[in-house]
Amino acid sequence: MTSVPALQATRVGVRFGGIRALDDVNLALHPGEICGLIGPNGAGKTTLFDVLSGIRRPDEGRVLLDGSDITRRSPVWRARHGMRRTFQRQQLFGQLTVADNLLVAQEWHGGGGGLAADLVAAPTRRTYEKDRRTRAADVLRTCGLDGLGGTYAGALPVGRARMVELARAVADPPRVLLLDEPASGMTADERRHLSSVICHLSDQEGCAVLLVEHNVAFVMELSARVVVLDLGRVLSEGTPAEVHADQRVRDAYLGTTAG
Repeated sequence: MTSVPALQATRVGVRFGGIRALDDVNLALHPGEICGLIGPNGAGKTTLFDVLSGIRRPDEGRVLLDGSDITRRSPVWRARHGMRRTFQRQQLFGQLTVADNLLVAQEWHGGGGGLAADLVAAPTRRTYEKDRRTRAADVLRTCGLDGLGGTYAGALPVGRARMVELARAVADPPRVLLLDEPASGMTADERRHLSSVICHLSDQEGCAVLLVEHNVAFVMELSARVVVLDLGRVLSEGTPAEVHADQRVRDAYLGTTAG
């Protein structure tokens, strides 16, 4: 691991009225690392994701990207600087095809000459379109979605739609990926393929991955490190084996949900 985390939360606190949803939370995520974030319902996992992705500004603390303070940066700025996120509820463009969902994710770069280039079929625009479509095809193949590019996203079953959401998040190569319940609704085979894709992003592309998932076994098998939140505070942190052996974690979470 490098000395500078790809993403870091430092003493983050969030209040909703008199309720502290997050309290003095510290988290560091390094390039190429897969880190699991688990905890019971109401522990603050989604709130932390909202803070990290810029949807919610913390009441205390800071968020750093590659060592630079981005606490006040917008979600759009963060996305354009390599931070991507998926959500518990699917956020696909259902009226677009699978391929178009991935092409849209790359459009913000520009460089094709805009409407004028479209009207005259400029070579720069054709090159840009070819590069975008090549990248989209590569990502669809990696995610096991080749052959579905022309299918409307809204017509897909839940498991496939989840994988399309991941594919769209990585169509423009990310540096940091926040995955919120990515395995929800997937079959066992789909979960195995999801795991292989996440490992590829981490190992081959150096992407830092923070994973929230209620399927504890999935998290433990995939993550090099696990952070446990409970009542807005970090209860435990370590390797999957260390966290599983922590009696505080078993009492608060694993003992009742993992069996």
